[in-house]
Amino acid sequence: MRYQYPDTVIQVFCKAPQTGQVKTRLITESISAEQAMQVHIELTERVLTLLHDTALCPVQLWCSPNTEFDFFQQLAAKYHLTLHQQSDCGLGGRLFDALNAGLQNFKQVLLIGCDCPSLITDDFKQAIIALKHGADVVLAPTEDGGYSLIGVKQPQTAVLSDVDMPWGTSQVLAITRERLKQQNLKGHEIRQQWDIDTPEDLARYRALSL
Repeated sequence: MRYQYPDTVIQVFCKAPQTGQVKTRLITESISAEQAMQVHIELTERVLTLLHDTALCPVQLWCSPNTEFDFFQQLAAKYHLTLHQQSDCGLGGRLFDALNAGLQNFKQVLLIGCDCPSLITDDFKQAIIALKHGADVVLAPTEDGGYSLIGVKQPQTAVLSDVDMPWGTSQVLAITRERLKQQNLKGHEIRQQWDIDTPEDLARYRALSL
């Protein structure tokens, strides 16, 4: 496949679709664990379809707990991507390990989750171009105070350290910005995004299809 940016790779973090193990915050009286799992599958397919059809750059799927699930094998064949296993660390360590592995073969790496439906092709392009034009780290901030995309062109141990980083809270973006400042790194932020964690988020997503 011919890519627009062959020197860049996009890594997608994804959990295996196991009932009661994914999208647990969606589970309510009206949304079963099975339905929450199906949402996870739908969102994963959605972002991989987008990345495949736009052919911006190669794509890697970073799997948890391992790559052996049939779901991952099917995605690899369908979307022509490579499978990689997430390391057994805290979230910051897993992000760092994946990004660092990507930098062994590519000049720059973008990493995302699979539950942010607001990311569009232009967002990925802007992130890639920002790195090419001098940014050390690119972030896509989210409405809940975190970020849904991080892009780098060199390892960023201090930025991604698990020490004093309350992952999954509204403080993540602010702390990351402060770490960039402390390390004298040039950060660049693309437009604000939103991801799907709660039933209200899911209703917002469904409304987009109406």
